Amino acid sequence: MNVVITPAMVGQVIISGLLSGVLYSMVALGLALIFGVMRIINVAHGPLLMLGAYTTFFLHQQLGINPYLSVPISMLVLFGVGVLLERTLVFRVIDAPELSSLLLTFGISIALVNAAQLAFTSDLRSVEYLTGSWVVGAFAFSKPRVIAFVFAAGLTAAAFLFLQYTRLGKAIRATSQSREVAMVCGIDVGAIHRLTFGLASALAAAGGALIAVIVAIQPEMGQIWTFKSFLVIVLGGAGNYPGALLGGMLLGLVEQLASLFLTTQLSEVVAYVLLVLVLLVRPTGLLGGRQT
Repeated sequence: MNVVITPAMVGQVIISGLLSGVLYSMVALGLALIFGVMRIINVAHGPLLMLGAYTTFFLHQQLGINPYLSVPISMLVLFGVGVLLERTLVFRVIDAPELSSLLLTFGISIALVNAAQLAFTSDLRSVEYLTGSWVVGAFAFSKPRVIAFVFAAGLTAAAFLFLQYTRLGKAIRATSQSREVAMVCGIDVGAIHRLTFGLASALAAAGGALIAVIVAIQPEMGQIWTFKSFLVIVLGGAGNYPGALLGGMLLGLVEQLASLFLTTQLSEVVAYVLLVLVLLVRPTGLLGGRQT
């Protein structure tokens, strides 16, 4: 049976794509920061997001904390985890071949997922807090997705303002441009690396906290988010921070539009096809490589 696609249906999927896209951008920004500053491929980014989701879940379940109020708590907890990982393991592969960082963070990813399975089991968990939609004319706005959009947009904007206008942000950008020049200027590059990894982990945690209110969570949920984050920074340009915003929005729109015109099985392939096309046509991304 043929389905008639109306302008209202197209408008609805565009709204859904934009709501998802900002969340993708915020999570991918952390990955872009790590690569831009430290030249490290962090495969453990998704599992860190998963830990943020579980932090919010248990804060809500055990202590009754509003899941949205738990977002800064999850960010603080995962900031500490990120700093600890950088200080104990990740710093060893800075300046090493990229394959070394890839293998190390892949090992960290496996360890985090296995630890989560042992601690939390593989059962699906959900934060049952906010459901339903706001209806405006012919369009429905999912309540948890709209609130996630507001949080993600605010945190992404705050991250850009931090990078542009604060002393620490400028130090991060200077380290990204030239580590040697930054050291000559008196910047503690080691501390900047720890701060960067911590901030990236905090952004991933915020994504996990917001996702926990939208969908069920489980220990292996981070893998797809690692892939989507890599896809976003490939679309926008590796290490290009504004490119992460553009890439996230584009991915969200493409996914939702594909679900409208294609079957469920085919729509899941679209992201992979998009990745291959971008790598073939414009390997440096839509906005080019690293920028600060």
